[in-house]
Amino acid sequence: MRKEQEVRFLKLLTVILFAGAFITALAILPAGVCFDGAESYTFFCGDGSKNCRVVTTNGNAALKKLTLRNVCGESAEYRDFDLDGYLELVDGEIVFVEELSDSVNYYCKANLPYSVTLYGEQINLHVCVKADSVKIASPIIFGGY
Repeated sequence: MRKEQEVRFLKLLTVILFAGAFITALAILPAGVCFDGAESYTFFCGDGSKNCRVVTTNGNAALKKLTLRNVCGESAEYRDFDLDGYLELVDGEIVFVEELSDSVNYYCKANLPYSVTLYGEQINLHVCVKADSVKIASPIIFGGY
C-alpha cells in the first residue's frame, strides 16, 4: 500500500512539474507577430541596422519567430492592405508622409513593440504603398524596397 502511494505521489509531482514548465514557457516566449495574413513575412534580427540579419518566410511566421534570436523588427508584404483599418487596430497615427516616384511612404506611431527615432520622432510603423503591393514594417522597412 505504501509503495502505491509513493508511485501516485511521484506521478502527481511529475504532472505538476510539467504543467509549471509549460506555463513558464508560455510566459517567456515572445509575443505573436505584428502583422497577420501576409503573403511573405520578414524578420530583422540583430541589435540594429548595422548588423541586421534578414530572415524571410512564406510559411507560419509565428512559428518561425520562435526559432529566432534578437528579433528587432518585422515586415510583411500584401497585395491589398487597409491602412486606415490597420491604424485603427493598432491605435496608430501618421506622423509624416514621403512621396517618391514609385511609392508613398507613411511613417507612423502605433501600439507595436519596436521603434526608432526618425527626424526626431518615435516611429514604429512604416507603410510603403506601391501600385501593385504594400509592404509594412515595425519599426521601419530595412533595405531597399
